[in-house]
Amino acid sequence: MKNFKIKKEEIKKLIDIKGPTGCIATDRITVEGKKIGYMYKEEGYGMFPDSGWRFFEGNEDEEYINNPENSAIYDLNTICNYDPEIIPYLDSEVGTAFYRDENGKFIKEHKDDE
Repeated sequence: MKNFKIKKEEIKKLIDIKGPTGCIATDRITVEGKKIGYMYKEEGYGMFPDSGWRFFEGNEDEEYINNPENSAIYDLNTICNYDPEIIPYLDSEVGTAFYRDENGKFIKEHKDDE
């Protein structure tokens, strides 16, 4: 059983999004309480209410990420409670990624071919 940084009864409604609101976040965010340092939006899985958003602290190594015990599926609103600074970016299109710079601001990651 995971010991979440924010208790279920402390979650506030911060967003009202139409469409799928499922997302994946690592325990660095939900258990350790770290800020989101990297996030991207991929095509959601059609069978599930998946928004396609994936959230990381940004320092997780491949071994950590590949262990399914270190992440889980959440509602976007729940993750917004952990880091409300992501809210302005949630309407971004599939294929978009953001990282937090040294000043704490989200920067859009550009692909090499852009």
